[in-house]
Amino acid sequence: MSRFPSGAPVFLLTTTGRKTGRRRTIPLLYLADGEDLIIVGSQGGAPTHPAWYLNLKADPHAEAEIGTRRFAVRAQPVSEAEKSILWPRLVALYPPYAAYQRRTSRQIPLLRLIPR
Repeated sequence: MSRFPSGAPVFLLTTTGRKTGRRRTIPLLYLADGEDLIIVGSQGGAPTHPAWYLNLKADPHAEAEIGTRRFAVRAQPVSEAEKSILWPRLVALYPPYAAYQRRTSRQIPLLRLIPR
C-alpha cells in the first residue's frame, strides 16, 4: 500500500470523464471505513469541486486500486450526519483538510466508495 508523506494511505481512482467519456486515473488519500473507502473532494480548498468528484456525480461507477488489488466501486454521497462523524477522523488522518475547509466557502463533500 502506498502512503502520502504524512502517512495517510493513497489509492488510485479511475473514473469516466463526464465530458469526454475517457477513463481518468488520479491518486487520492482515503480513510478505510470497514470495506468502504471514504474520499474527500477538497481540491486544496479551491472554490470548485475537483473533476473526479464531478465525474463520480455523473457516473458513480469507478475502479479503485490499492497496491496490487483492483476492484469496482460505486460512489455514494456521505450525509451531513455521517460527515460529522467521519470529518474528525479524516482531519486526524490528514490535518490540512481543516485548513482547506476554512479556505473555501463551499462545503467540502465526502464520498463513500462501496466495493461492488
